[in-house]
Amino acid sequence: MELMTKRLHIRLLSDEEMRVLKVSEPNPEMQKAYGEMLQGCEQNPSQRHWYAVWQMSIADGTPVGDLCFKGLSDQGEAEIGYGTYPGYEGRGYMTEAVIALTKWAAGQSGVKEVQAETELDNLASQRVLAKAGYLPCGKMGEEGPRFTWCGVVKG
Repeated sequence: MELMTKRLHIRLLSDEEMRVLKVSEPNPEMQKAYGEMLQGCEQNPSQRHWYAVWQMSIADGTPVGDLCFKGLSDQGEAEIGYGTYPGYEGRGYMTEAVIALTKWAAGQSGVKEVQAETELDNLASQRVLAKAGYLPCGKMGEEGPRFTWCGVVKG
C-alpha cells in the first residue's frame, strides 16, 4: 500500500522490512514499539495496515521518517503515531505525511475518528498536529495531551 504527496512517497513496510527495522534500531524503546507493531501485523494479517510501519521517503528514495497507527478500536478510533529521522526535522515533511495518512485513514471503512497523542513538552509534534487539522480534545493519555482530527487542514 502506498500514498504519494507533493514531496513524499509513503509506503507500508512488509513484515520482513519491519523485522530489519527493529533489529537495526538503536533505541530500545523504539525496538520494543517496532516489535509490538510487528506482533499486531502477525496477529491481524488482513488489517495489518493499522499496525505496520508506514515509511516516508523523499524523491531520491531517502527515508526521512515513519508513521503508524496503534490499531483500530472497536469504536472506530485510529490513533496515529509518527517520528522524523534526525537531520530531517523542521522541513514540513511530517506535517505533509500526517495530513496524507490521516485523510487516508478517515476514508477507511469503520473509522469514525482519527486521534493522536504527544508528550506534554513536545511542542514540535503539537505544531504538526495543529497544522494537520487536529485539535486538543481536553484529555490526557499515557504520554500526554490527546488530539482529535477535525477534518480541516490548517497548514
